[in-house]
Amino acid sequence: MVKKILTWGGLAFVIFYIAYNPASAADVMKSLGGTLRDIGQGFGDFFTNLVA
Repeated sequence: MVKKILTWGGLAFVIFYIAYNPASAADVMKSLGGTLRDIGQGFGDFFTNLVA
């Protein structure tokens, strides 16, 4: 029950944040995307160096 309430509360907060601060929300998503890209590149470089 608590998990369901926290999930819906988190979703409501995300919608509220995007609705009232769209530029800031876009910056957060760009930052997260860049971080995930860097992590993926790091793993790729690791495995390339491991095999080579």
